[in-house]
Amino acid sequence: MTTSTLIVNARLVNEDREFDGDLRIEGRRIARIGSGLAARPGETVVDAAGRRLLPGMIDDQVHFREPGLEYKADIATESAAAVAGGLTSFMDMPNTNPPTLDAAALEDKYRRAAGRAWGNYGFYLGASNDNLEAIRALDPRSAPGIKVFMGASTGNMLVDDPAVLDGIFREAPTPIITHCEDTPMIEAELARHKARYGDDIPAHCHPDIRSRQACLKSTELAISLARRHGTRLHVLHISTADELALFEHGPLVRADGSRKRITAETCIHFLRFDRADYAALGHLIKCNPAIKDAADREALIAALADDTLDVLATDHAPHTLEEKSRPYTGAPSGLPLVQYALVAALELVHEGRLTTAQVVRKFAHAPAQLFDLAERGFLREGYFADLVLVDDTPFTVRREDVLSKCGWSPFEGRTFHSRIAATWVNGTLAWDGTRLVGTPQGERLRFAR
Repeated sequence: MTTSTLIVNARLVNEDREFDGDLRIEGRRIARIGSGLAARPGETVVDAAGRRLLPGMIDDQVHFREPGLEYKADIATESAAAVAGGLTSFMDMPNTNPPTLDAAALEDKYRRAAGRAWGNYGFYLGASNDNLEAIRALDPRSAPGIKVFMGASTGNMLVDDPAVLDGIFREAPTPIITHCEDTPMIEAELARHKARYGDDIPAHCHPDIRSRQACLKSTELAISLARRHGTRLHVLHISTADELALFEHGPLVRADGSRKRITAETCIHFLRFDRADYAALGHLIKCNPAIKDAADREALIAALADDTLDVLATDHAPHTLEEKSRPYTGAPSGLPLVQYALVAALELVHEGRLTTAQVVRKFAHAPAQLFDLAERGFLREGYFADLVLVDDTPFTVRREDVLSKCGWSPFEGRTFHSRIAATWVNGTLAWDGTRLVGTPQGERLRFAR
């Protein structure tokens, strides 16, 4: 029997509008959006009481660590944390163990997610110096894109052969997604700092080792290759003000229906932390690219507001506290973010820096458009009912509430002024504001190419 839920008295936020209304879910989809909708016999009614109802967020950059690193994270635990944070779809990176470098490894990930993922899921194919044939053979409907590490991050997936890079940009059947940092520049700075400090380099040196110059040089290379071949390029986790001048200002989808060919995103930690936070948080905020200066943070927020940056994501990348407590050269980069990313973004709304509609555009609409996601990312009749109800009630992040397997958050002790009151995935309530509900309802994402 098809279930039906009516959400009444909501403040809907969608496609640059905020308006009062009601929304009916039938089965897995949004059946009706209107005002004064009357409840039907047997229908579940949720009174939003004026709270904001958003489309579920779509995180195009996560590292859920499966296969191979399940001791610190897996698809089930991290997708649960994501749904608790209002993120209803995710796209997972290929630097697992083994890395996702061919169709068989890609399908293995989809099998692992089936029945275990609380949110909807897609998996990237990775690029290496020797898998160009697998890239050529990729079915563009099977993956959101091809991930190219143009600078070393983690694992053995650095693509540094110029001929291979050129071939990937020439022949990729999907958008190319890049991590841009110049490895020789990073290695030279690391050697200089090790000569001074040994392995116990102060955490605040991280943005000097993984420098803005390294980001800028690599991003310039990626953009030049994309322009040469007409490639759809999406540059991940922009962390510097310097890189912003490389990207086109304006909406992702133009008035004539055309789309930018070269796009960029930033991540929530670059908007909430800066160099001064290394003093208190140390390696807990060590990530690649590095969190940089307060001036960079301010420039990135402004670039989201003026449509220079197209997407907001997390780069959720958990590690254990034991790993993070090691000296600099042994402490891995990355931090867990999915559970509190949306409420952290909404702090910018409370601060008057962004509107809720802008957060929704960057964190839901734009990823759906960029990756050709079928029937997700918007509050539209007929679309999948991936929904988030936001309650403007303050709360303070506590370690005991963290759902990620690593068991900690860089936001511990911070007070946010919005909380996630409910999350629906494919029409089913998955988070009731305090706990997970039912069983995982995530589905394989479809890329309409």
